[in-house]
Amino acid sequence: MQSFDQIYVLDLHGNSLKKERCPDGSKDENVFDIQQGVAIGLFIKKAGLKRKVCHADLWGFREEKYGWLEKNDISTVQSEEIQPKSPSYFFMPRDEAFLERYEKFSKITEVFPLNGVGMTTARDNFVMDFDKSILLNRIRQFKHSKFDDNDLHAAFEIRKKKGWSIRKAWKMLQEMTDSQLEDYVLPVLYRPFDSRWIFYHDALVWRTVKRVMRHLVRGNLGLITTRQFKEKAGAFIARTIMTHKTVSAYDINYLFPLYCYSETGKNDLLSDLNRQGEKKPNLGPSPFQLLKSVYGRQIDPEDVFYYIYAVLYSPTYRTKYAEFLKTDFPRVAFTKDQRLFKKLADLGKKLVDLHLLKSSALAKPICRFQGKENNRVEKQNYNPKERRVYINKAQYFEGVEPEVWKYQIGGYQVLDKWLKDRKTRILNTEDIKHYCGVVTALANTIEIQREIDELYPEVEKDVVSI
Repeated sequence: MQSFDQIYVLDLHGNSLKKERCPDGSKDENVFDIQQGVAIGLFIKKAGLKRKVCHADLWGFREEKYGWLEKNDISTVQSEEIQPKSPSYFFMPRDEAFLERYEKFSKITEVFPLNGVGMTTARDNFVMDFDKSILLNRIRQFKHSKFDDNDLHAAFEIRKKKGWSIRKAWKMLQEMTDSQLEDYVLPVLYRPFDSRWIFYHDALVWRTVKRVMRHLVRGNLGLITTRQFKEKAGAFIARTIMTHKTVSAYDINYLFPLYCYSETGKNDLLSDLNRQGEKKPNLGPSPFQLLKSVYGRQIDPEDVFYYIYAVLYSPTYRTKYAEFLKTDFPRVAFTKDQRLFKKLADLGKKLVDLHLLKSSALAKPICRFQGKENNRVEKQNYNPKERRVYINKAQYFEGVEPEVWKYQIGGYQVLDKWLKDRKTRILNTEDIKHYCGVVTALANTIEIQREIDELYPEVEKDVVSI
């Protein structure tokens, strides 16, 4: 904007990653055979021109876009002049009616100073598994293998990655005994309600992100959200280490631990696991002290955590500030009303317990597994009239309401995704119990969200300025 006098942006859309569709809901196609959306930018520098930034959209089928582009030029495009603002200077129109108010809320990174991206394996299928013993056996086989590098890649189906040496990884494992390998097999939150096992070691995991993850290998809670959302805004809870795609398929996930454990003096996972250590709240001094002064009492760190979780699950909050949740970390309004704060914190705790599947509300599941077959997931299919989720032609989960089946956390349709990731697998008793628990948890989540939404408008009537 400083270098050029006039800027014209013609957005051709077609972003399949965002699942873009035309404003009327019809199909939108990319002008190239790529997933990323495309735009044409004209940047003009000429003395005497009035400075301005203009934006226009072009939607529809590829051939229609080609035809339109052939017939039109800059003089015939119906552009809208926009006013890009600090700090992001978006070259697109935005509904900023609530921006000034939203920017007065507390940024999540200010509330939880220690945070970071989820860990990245770069080889999920090798270092993770549903079964702990199968994973451990695979790692031991890798350790004792006599193959050369190329055969190692082929035998264990590990794709080559620049900057990572399979031979170096193999050598690192030689320094451990077989019994020591088991110490590095830990639970990991892979997707919402989907925990697996991971061999969490620098030899095989691309980015372990121990600076943040080390605080989740002992008793703790962690908030998961993203810096931006191409999909629906979402958040989830972790009590173990998690991945960089836990709640969003397209955007990097961040973890915000509730507590931080004292340093061990070593960047070593085992020392963190075996040492009790002291913990302190991962809360910024400014918001923590300000809330204490406003309420006139010491605030429980967990109540702050639960309150934030409740706000992030408010449909009103998500809708009202959707434009801003797309582009940066969430901001949260803290109410000056102590009783309202406690009510929302209590609802947030209910959500957390549901999402950790430890709520008493799950004692009586609302769905049942029916039918006689081999329990194999062949193809998941939902029948809204029957309220059934079929896993094959003969077996199904019964009692699943349409809004529960469609429910999304971030970018994932939870019930569909869980089954899709288990295609061809045979569900055991624990799997079936787990799925029924998730159905019940989601149904209760929807009800609690309605309760939160009844309270949320009161939050913004008197907000603590941090």
